[in-house]
Amino acid sequence: MRKFFLSVLFILACSIQAYCCTNLLVGKSASTDGSTMITYSADSYALFGELYHWPAQKYAKGEKLKVYDWDSGKYLGDIAQAAQTYNVVGNTNEYQVTIGETTFGGREELTNPDGIIDYGSLIYIALQRSKTAREAIQIMTDLVAEYGYYSGGESFSIGDPNEIWVLEMIGKGRGVKGTIWVAVRIPDDCISAHANQARIQQFPLNDPKNCLYSKDVISFAKEKGYYSGKDADFSFAKAYNPLDFGGQRYCEARVWSFFNRYNKDMAKFVSYAKGETQDPMPLYIKPDRKLSLTDVKEMMRDHYEDTDLDWRFDVGAGPFEAPYRWAPLEWEVDSVKYCNERPIATQQSAFVFVSQMRSWLPNAIGGVLWFGTDDAGQTVFTPMYCSITETPESFRVGNGDLYNFSWTSSFWINNWVANMVYNKYNYMYPDMKKVQNELEGKFLAEQDTTEKEALSLYSQSPEKAVQYLTDYSSKQAQYAFDRWKKLGEFLTIKYMDGVVRKEVNGEFTRNAYGQPSAPQRVGYPEKFYKGVVKETGDKYKVLY
Repeated sequence: MRKFFLSVLFILACSIQAYCCTNLLVGKSASTDGSTMITYSADSYALFGELYHWPAQKYAKGEKLKVYDWDSGKYLGDIAQAAQTYNVVGNTNEYQVTIGETTFGGREELTNPDGIIDYGSLIYIALQRSKTAREAIQIMTDLVAEYGYYSGGESFSIGDPNEIWVLEMIGKGRGVKGTIWVAVRIPDDCISAHANQARIQQFPLNDPKNCLYSKDVISFAKEKGYYSGKDADFSFAKAYNPLDFGGQRYCEARVWSFFNRYNKDMAKFVSYAKGETQDPMPLYIKPDRKLSLTDVKEMMRDHYEDTDLDWRFDVGAGPFEAPYRWAPLEWEVDSVKYCNERPIATQQSAFVFVSQMRSWLPNAIGGVLWFGTDDAGQTVFTPMYCSITETPESFRVGNGDLYNFSWTSSFWINNWVANMVYNKYNYMYPDMKKVQNELEGKFLAEQDTTEKEALSLYSQSPEKAVQYLTDYSSKQAQYAFDRWKKLGEFLTIKYMDGVVRKEVNGEFTRNAYGQPSAPQRVGYPEKFYKGVVKETGDKYKVLY
């Protein structure tokens, strides 16, 4: 009997933090090349960054699948195995179906500890069984109806080369199988997002082409006392995930930042993002211009730069203007509660991706998971084709874990580099960004040629094309890994002991005698020194 292990590491405790993930969605008519796109940042201090893989497989009638909770590794139970499963690479499959998620939690009394399917298992089981986004929605809702839903409230992004959907789901309470859910198709010319706060407000009750829902989604809310108005005015989000300050400032603010960058009319919702007003944003908007793949990657690196929530220039950013703060999100001074911002890019990411799905290419070639480990701000989105049959060594499941450092693991090398950048951000970030742009530019420049070769091979034999793309993906991952490791070495040398060693185009300079040149003793910015004097007075004054 085949066991359902997401990986050996999933059996370690992976308790996902609140406000922990971000998804962005782009319709095919809202992208510059006609692709649909879904992003995911899997943000947890207890999750290790690696690329999961399940090969396509056939099973005998009567075989069972053991289900383990993705977060904790707890065994939940057995379900019937499918006769045929599909190849899954990370969060996409051989048919380009992609699923991401963010946890909103919602009403605690609606969790069902007796359920057998948790949200993570639901994603990866559905990917192994679905050929379209609609089929994935059907499979997911059928599975929890039959076996019970173990997790709290979730928002799922579900897409294929033609459609993108947001599915929001919550349980019915202890011992009750099934879920309350709504799925809304995002119009082709629009963008959407969710970030740990339920986002579906009112929805069409008679438009199955664009909206699907459980038959009791409204009646259950009335029965529980969550809602008492007209059906047409019912809001899923208000009934099942009532808004609070955290839901706005830490969650909806991330959605706002995405919307605000690509639609000038969204600037007015800044007060909502800050928790000052409560009128919600729409589930989706039409952008002022079409978004490229690069636009979407860069959005995943957002820290609220140049908005009211930009936090690079206050004392909390330190002398080197870092757009990061260490957990927890909330803290107190003199019994008054304050908060840190929670931008899209964050230090606790395990892995991130942008899934590119294209209808005009064979599935084996059309689906690309642009995958990276650790913080999106300091990672390299590397092309992993949805048809590959092996994962690269640097992304391989089991190559290191949270308690075992591996010098061949992308997650560990990226963390090594990122944690250097955090501490001297406005010095090191430009050096990191230069290499990041170099690598991602290379991958984009090669994409057309790579796919033409794959198409040529595909016409001879799909298997040859798949092997070619497997080899290509592996080589690019190793290339990026090697280059990033060299970057780590470079940053260590250049900024060791608080000085800046001189270099030109990446080559450290030497004096006339061939010895290392004298470093620059850059110290701290003037604003920092003024702050020291203001706080300490004459303590450090040079007296003579």
